[in-house]
Amino acid sequence: MDSQVLEPSLYSVKAIMILDNDGNRLMAKYFDDQFPSAKEQKTFEKNLFNKTHRANAEIIMFEGLTCVYRSNVDLFFYVVGSTNENELILASVLNAFYDSICQILRRNVEKRALLENMDAGFLVMDEICDGGIILDCDSSSIVSKVAIKTDDIPIGEQTVSQMPLNLGKQVSPK
Repeated sequence: MDSQVLEPSLYSVKAIMILDNDGNRLMAKYFDDQFPSAKEQKTFEKNLFNKTHRANAEIIMFEGLTCVYRSNVDLFFYVVGSTNENELILASVLNAFYDSICQILRRNVEKRALLENMDAGFLVMDEICDGGIILDCDSSSIVSKVAIKTDDIPIGEQTVSQMPLNLGKQVSPK
């Protein structure tokens, strides 16, 4: 029995993206040159969206790639890996990405809120994955590293979801 053994690799993510409910790109980061031009990336994104926007599944094999995805209100979150990539690893990246965005947007995960906090979204992408190598899959750790500056709301008026973002702040004596 002669089977081909694949070399282990740390490069497990090919792309992370968020599309709106029309299949248009809101955020995307590609980690290899499988789709070298913006035109090829947009074509891939449109085709992927057309294949997944009505499906109830969480994973799809598409154009020789493994794609895990999740939708919420008017956003579609995708993590793309190679065909031989472990789906559970891709799903953990997707969950970390989604949960981090959820915490940053204070559970208001919709297009308008994401567009207002686009910088934080790209920072989350950078904290999760660098060059296709997964760095972190713990959403609370990712959010603390992104360290979004919240409005200076008195502690008594903050919601529970705003509290963890402010716990590390130093209060200077007056």
